[in-house]
Amino acid sequence: MAKSFLKIAAVYFSIGVLLGLTMGIIHDFRLASVHAHFNLLGWVSMALFGLVYHFYPQASETGLAKTHFWLHNIGLPVMQLSIAVMTLTDSMALLPVAIIASLLVVIGVLLFTVNLFRQLGAASVKSPVSGKHTSMK
Repeated sequence: MAKSFLKIAAVYFSIGVLLGLTMGIIHDFRLASVHAHFNLLGWVSMALFGLVYHFYPQASETGLAKTHFWLHNIGLPVMQLSIAVMTLTDSMALLPVAIIASLLVVIGVLLFTVNLFRQLGAASVKSPVSGKHTSMK
């Protein structure tokens, strides 16, 4: 799961940066919140999830981790596309879609939290220097 989270984080970072560049070039900043969400929920959060799962591999091997991955990666793009369309069209027609997609992201994050609390009770951390696992107390 760690590699999957880190790879998709880089994709979200690229989307966020390209959106920011485009907004700057055309001087239209209406999608600033979409840009920020792709960078924060996409790049930063996903990269952190990936790093956590790298250092706690037993947490990455659970069904909670896989469900979290898919909820986050279905919810985030749908949420951001819905918000972008609503912003650019001044229509609230996609608000229910944005709300449902947002809830998918929130549920995913809550599953990540539950997963960590369950798995870190008997956790071992992977040393960045030696690559070996040591017990955490």
